[in-house]
Amino acid sequence: MKIRLLLLLALVVMPCFVFAAQEEPTIYVIKQGDTLWGLSERFIKDPNYWPNMWSKNSQVTNPHFIYPGQKLRIFPDRLEFVPKEAASAASPAQQQNVVNAEKLPLVALEKTYTVYGTAGFLAENDFKPYGMVIGSQHDRLISGVDDIVYTDIGSGLHASSGDKFSIFQKDASVSHPLSNEKMGFKMLPLGALQLTDVEQKSSRAIVTKSFKEIAPGSYLLPYKENRRHEIALKNSSRDLRGYILESYSGANVIAAGDVVYIDLGSSQGAEVGNMLYIVRDVTIDQKYVQGRIEKLPQELLGALVVIETGSKSATALVVKSIDAIYKGDRIVSQTK
Repeated sequence: MKIRLLLLLALVVMPCFVFAAQEEPTIYVIKQGDTLWGLSERFIKDPNYWPNMWSKNSQVTNPHFIYPGQKLRIFPDRLEFVPKEAASAASPAQQQNVVNAEKLPLVALEKTYTVYGTAGFLAENDFKPYGMVIGSQHDRLISGVDDIVYTDIGSGLHASSGDKFSIFQKDASVSHPLSNEKMGFKMLPLGALQLTDVEQKSSRAIVTKSFKEIAPGSYLLPYKENRRHEIALKNSSRDLRGYILESYSGANVIAAGDVVYIDLGSSQGAEVGNMLYIVRDVTIDQKYVQGRIEKLPQELLGALVVIETGSKSATALVVKSIDAIYKGDRIVSQTK
């Protein structure tokens, strides 16, 4: 009877012991070059886990740059950063469970984002096109691939047969959401054309690419290949703070995958590859506040990556949205 009781007790206790052992995490110490996506792929075989990890770890302000010496708890299905106070109070048994980085495979390659070259840009107030489409064969109102059009670009502008130009549509005017200052207007890509016959002040051309309908009055700029390419992340060299001005689609609600235009350009230090964070100040009903509260923590809404810069504005791709994003939401290079 006594033996049976001992066996029964062992069966009851054993599952608890096994569960506890499985939940005992391995501790990894961050080293130079580690990134959230690299760690996610390395330890739980899912590089797309990192946005979830970022949103749940408030101490990580920049998923592109985490600091050597930070400690990470590794579970079979998740990763957690160890708070500084917990890391300093770790027991000797936990200290022995630290991973030796030299024995692990290399971190996954740094994250890049694919863009397709059809995002358009914000034409600033001093913008001037190189030329315009002034008409089309048979007086067509819209033209497409292989159609003949006419331009005001000629040999007087040093143009010659065979020259290529990108075609853009001048779209809505864009104003700053705070000051209402006119920032410029959206330029949406329509396609491309190639000159075939050139006069002094005009030319005939053939449409070689068409994303949308092309009409007289469309703007022409020196040709830029609209092709798929990769944007690698790059740490910002300055503290950047600005606002989302407008979206490519014109939609009021913005989410991951949308293209937006922001009020930060090369003159403010913005560069292609900079990741910026979309934040919003939190306000509460003061009648429920007991005592004085000066400022609440910012709400982190998502992140965007700069894909093209102008002087005072830039085009960016929203790569993460935790909540609905709107025109006028703030963007910063470091969250608080």
